[in-house]
Amino acid sequence: MVHDEAAVLAALNSRRSIRGFRSDAVPRETVETILTAAARAPSATNTQPWRVTVLTGAAKTRLSDAIMADRTTGAAEPRPEYPYYSDMMPEPYITRRRTIGWQLYGLLGIVKGDREGARGWHDQNFRFFGAPVGMIFTLDRRLGLGAYLDIGMFMQNIMTAARGFGLDTCPQAAFAGYHAIIRDQLALPDEELVLCGLALGWADHEAVANQVIAERAPLAEFASFRDT
Repeated sequence: MVHDEAAVLAALNSRRSIRGFRSDAVPRETVETILTAAARAPSATNTQPWRVTVLTGAAKTRLSDAIMADRTTGAAEPRPEYPYYSDMMPEPYITRRRTIGWQLYGLLGIVKGDREGARGWHDQNFRFFGAPVGMIFTLDRRLGLGAYLDIGMFMQNIMTAARGFGLDTCPQAAFAGYHAIIRDQLALPDEELVLCGLALGWADHEAVANQVIAERAPLAEFASFRDT
């Protein structure tokens, strides 16, 4: 039995989305250890619906180049195959989203209306923010909504386990819009739905974007306790 609440809480509390990484390689053995541990995530009747393609080196560069070649056409942002965001996002969610967005853009010097600056920054997503390891998560589209919950828990395990190795991560929904390019580059079967990407590596603490630490709502705002 593991009784080290301090280590577990430290991993959870120190996890945040890092948007600037050093280029130092992450040993494959470390990545395999993280993924193996993450696969202990719960899933409905042990279906284990997660799929992940790990990209490094030339393979990661090829995918990034293919997406960036499409983006240089200036076309509108493509839509994912599933609705990540609601078209009518209510409060308090829209305010939370805007707050973190403008906090980040303020640090980067991107002012309201600077579409070129915003698009240039968004481009960094598709280079995995310079991380040496990129991951693409897919899910069999024939499964139900519960499978989305399952793969989310798998991803959370990856991000938490990474902290145990001093590594950082950034989950990236932006990749979902480029599902056609990703499917072609990775030779994915038609039944595989592209969910998102994830950057993994060593944080660059000099990167301005990494000064952002998103606030969390207090416990009383999202939890209730009942005993009668």
